[in-house]
Amino acid sequence: QPQLVESGGGLVQAGGSLRLSCAASGRTLSNYRMGWFRQAPGKEREFVATISRNGGIIYYSDSVKGRFTISRDNAKNTVCLQMNSLKPEDTAVYYCAGSSKYYGATSLSTYDYWGRGTQVTVSS
Repeated sequence: QPQLVESGGGLVQAGGSLRLSCAASGRTLSNYRMGWFRQAPGKEREFVATISRNGGIIYYSDSVKGRFTISRDNAKNTVCLQMNSLKPEDTAVYYCAGSSKYYGATSLSTYDYWGRGTQVTVSS
């Protein structure tokens, strides 16, 4: 199974940008649909974005659509999340996840592999 490690989180002012990366080892990422999820304090983990194995199908949550961009580089075994126009409500721990399934792209339950997360804090 792939080992997923997120990086790129940090503290940024509202309106700023961050780029999260997810590096995989142990398995080729091209075998998995990849997603980003986030969990704010006191809230449930929620879907942010997902990208299909070849990058051709992408979904975003309504709350980040137009501001975040998910991408993948299967040759480098990495998935990225470019986050622009950040808002305080984007503050959360962001998780990278991989799924071997071909359904339920936006559902947490379909993802088999998870990283440990990276903290993103947006100040107002």
